[in-house]
Amino acid sequence: MHNPCAVIPVYNHEHAVTGVVDDLLRAGLPCVLVDDASSPACARVLRQLEERPQVYRVELTVNQGKGGAVMAGLREAARLGFSHALQVDADGQHDLGDVARFLAQSRTYPHALICGYPQYDSSVPKGRLYARYLTHVWVWINTLSLQIPDSMCGFRVYPLPPTLALIDQVKVGKRMDFDPEILVRLSWRDQPMRWLPTQVRYPQDGLSHFRLVHDNALISKMHATLFCGMLLRAPRLLLRNLRRWRR
Repeated sequence: MHNPCAVIPVYNHEHAVTGVVDDLLRAGLPCVLVDDASSPACARVLRQLEERPQVYRVELTVNQGKGGAVMAGLREAARLGFSHALQVDADGQHDLGDVARFLAQSRTYPHALICGYPQYDSSVPKGRLYARYLTHVWVWINTLSLQIPDSMCGFRVYPLPPTLALIDQVKVGKRMDFDPEILVRLSWRDQPMRWLPTQVRYPQDGLSHFRLVHDNALISKMHATLFCGMLLRAPRLLLRNLRRWRR
């Protein structure tokens, strides 16, 4: 069964989120909005959106961070009976013209995690772009492979059963460390993944909650923790990757 929805973590994106929901509904995709303790103005917008058919809202009374909001949305999506969830940012940076292509790939490979491989324009902040390369290297080290070309893009279709099995059994980072960490941990579990290029832009009037120093420090701590986990799994990972290389 392939019954997808979109999960959108929202924290004070009242100016952009309506357009994101409009595009997703036009693509035929129900939306689960996760209000991550937003301002009253944003909460009003989300309550108005909830009145539309196929729009659902989860309200978090204490801010959980992007990862915490996504995990709450994935759990709600499963409770509502959906089998897959497309993670979409609320700030409009993702190219929603690619939704049909990602869902088609997910229908063809229902057990795979369909991940966006970002294609940036000149709007990307240079500090964030350079920091991504450091994260890429650490992800390759912590998986002992090059099979994850990008771990930071939050435009991806999750098959819900294996994803929820992971987050219910393992403590995964709740903030900006969520996107790379969940890919590494799913890779450790031999989760199939497929990659599609997608345009990513950073609107000049967009609202980003990425804190350059704090979140990079959090991500660095995550990589150190994953490195210790990789050392424990190294023999199995090396054997598995060797078998793949031989095939």
